[in-house]
Amino acid sequence: MSTGKESYTLSEEIKDTSMGKPHVVILGAGASIAATPMGDRNGKKLPSMANFVEILNLQPIFNTFGISYQRGNNFETLYASIANDPDAKDAAQAIEKSVEDYFRSLCLPEEANVYDRLVLSLRSKDLIATFNWDPFLYMACYRNRHVANLPNVVYLHGNVATAYCLEHKKKSVPGAHCSVCQKPLTASKLLFPINKKDYVSDPYINAEWNALQSFLKSAYLITIFGYGAPSSDLEAVDLMKKAWGHTYDRALEQTEIIDIRDSDELADLWSPFIHSHHYDVCADFDESWLAKHPRRTCEAAWQQYMECQFLNQNPLPKTDDLEILQKWVHELVEHENE
Repeated sequence: MSTGKESYTLSEEIKDTSMGKPHVVILGAGASIAATPMGDRNGKKLPSMANFVEILNLQPIFNTFGISYQRGNNFETLYASIANDPDAKDAAQAIEKSVEDYFRSLCLPEEANVYDRLVLSLRSKDLIATFNWDPFLYMACYRNRHVANLPNVVYLHGNVATAYCLEHKKKSVPGAHCSVCQKPLTASKLLFPINKKDYVSDPYINAEWNALQSFLKSAYLITIFGYGAPSSDLEAVDLMKKAWGHTYDRALEQTEIIDIRDSDELADLWSPFIHSHHYDVCADFDESWLAKHPRRTCEAAWQQYMECQFLNQNPLPKTDDLEILQKWVHELVEHENE
């Protein structure tokens, strides 16, 4: 497929918006932790499933309801056992309220961070699908909405920043009203028992999953960022696999994994989404296609892997000044609007 050229110039990349296939980015808790390593705007930490109980201070609730807990136990596994117990309904409701209150209290730091860089690195043809409950992705989209056409976003486990009107397919923030029927929007559900996460029965969650599956079917590039689903959410992985299809049918596509774990372990973990050697692993967002070739990820990947071209990087500036980051994107956006 090589064109015989020695390289795909930076100028060519900036002007190239030819790829219609989407870039799909799937986010797990590791993405939010990477975006807020010092905590949110007020220093509140993002939990992992291993330290979830400690960070959210759920021990008093466990004590009240006589729930046995050992430090380091996986929260989702523990919650599943509580939610599936008919006699523990009050405990489950108390936990759910505490979780919702904590995540609703979080606020994105004022400085530019990974989420700002992420939403500005993709176009309206692309999709971000997040499993995270925190409002950071929503906040990043909101404060960058005037800069460029941003990617589509779906919340696969619900989110504290979203509410919906199923009848008229409207999505906004909790407390808002449907623009059609004027009825209050319904807040999305957050917690699902891990051993039976029924994504189909909840209409809002089902719609979000349908959107992800639709994008995955036509995606050229997928990035999995800080997400450890294979060991904790088999139903989610199965739904994505069905949409992605067999790896034999994905001979042209590329898979990228952003994670701090061992690269061989990650490649094995995500092998159902990898055709042969068509994958990249990096431990840091700044080493990803998103950061090195923002808003041109699919075009650049195609030139490198299918046309065998040498690429010059066009990396996002490493700055915590949001205004500088937003201004840098302008040249790329101008060519998209032509």
